[in-house]
Amino acid sequence: MAEKITMGADGTLHVPEIPIIPFIEGDGTGVDIWPAAKLVLDAAAKKYGKTVEWKEVLAGEKAFNETGNWLPDETVEAFRDHLIGIKGPLTTPIGGGIRSLNVALRQLLDLYVCLRPVRWFTGVPSPVLHPEAVDMVIFRENTEDIYAGMEAEAGTPEVEKLRRFLADEMGWNVREGSGIGIKPISEMGSKRLIRAAIQYALEMGRESVTIVHKGNIQKYTEGAFMKWGYELVREEFADVAVSWDDCGGKPGSKVLVKDSIADITLQQVLTRPAEFDVIATTNLNGDYLSDALAAQVGGIGIAPGGNINYVTGHGIFEATHGTAPKYAGQDKVNPGSVLLSGVMMFEHLGWTDAAKDIITALEATIADKVVTYDFARLMEGATEVKCSEFASAIVDRL
Repeated sequence: MAEKITMGADGTLHVPEIPIIPFIEGDGTGVDIWPAAKLVLDAAAKKYGKTVEWKEVLAGEKAFNETGNWLPDETVEAFRDHLIGIKGPLTTPIGGGIRSLNVALRQLLDLYVCLRPVRWFTGVPSPVLHPEAVDMVIFRENTEDIYAGMEAEAGTPEVEKLRRFLADEMGWNVREGSGIGIKPISEMGSKRLIRAAIQYALEMGRESVTIVHKGNIQKYTEGAFMKWGYELVREEFADVAVSWDDCGGKPGSKVLVKDSIADITLQQVLTRPAEFDVIATTNLNGDYLSDALAAQVGGIGIAPGGNINYVTGHGIFEATHGTAPKYAGQDKVNPGSVLLSGVMMFEHLGWTDAAKDIITALEATIADKVVTYDFARLMEGATEVKCSEFASAIVDRL
């Protein structure tokens, strides 16, 4: 009998034999990539006697067409009630309303970690010489920074009121005709994000956590993020982690916690990728970094992601690319992003054997040069297959 996933008093997920997992098919190419990913996920789970009861919930264009609402309350409640879910790409409505459906889900469920593992799969075309050196896990803060959506539009009464307040009360003369955005970075939000990154590094046997920030300029937001991270190391993790300044870069058996300026980091992940392991960073920095890193290992088309609250147990795993509506229904695009997000979900549920099998089968399929068009055009001697055929080829190699 299918049951909901629950959070135990011990702070761990309790996963039944047949969990009910809500899913959003996704807009645009979601109609192609979700069925392909589901085929592989179901086949891998079946090998180990596992079954998922998938529960469709609506968001995006499909939801709007059927209910008149881009993000129905029932969808949010389903994710809240079932704890774990997965989704394809969603259209963001233009012209008011919700700024981003993805951001709305993250904020409504307080999914404060955007988890983006980035690694190269053997055989995947890459624009860099040594993509195998890229093996990083990004912990991007999901609820604060400029993504909090606290903005006033240029030319509106609201922005003029704010501009006058800043001039009168703070002595800050903002140029007339400006739009103004507020960038909140809190101690609580920073520490819970960096705490999750350090705990992940400890659990996964990773060697370092790099706090990426722009604190040399934004001293009381990004700089505070860095400062609070180092405070956390000394307050909560002194027995298992150590900051660079406290060990001179020689952590011994402890996890090394260091920091790097954001713009320098974007250069060094290209020139010295082996020096980065787990990265903890603010929202906007994490957006830039995760996409830039994805480009080094084959593109955002196979970049997975998860949005997680480690305290409440909630998590939504998602394709990280856009909807690509011009390809919708053509059975053409690479399903890798949503499939690998499903792999992340299986790992999160403790179904590690099934997750490993999918990775192995995916690599074998690519090694045989059986790939979708995005890879085929970059590989000599490739056999270009449809999205659904790529999924079937992976299942054949499970």
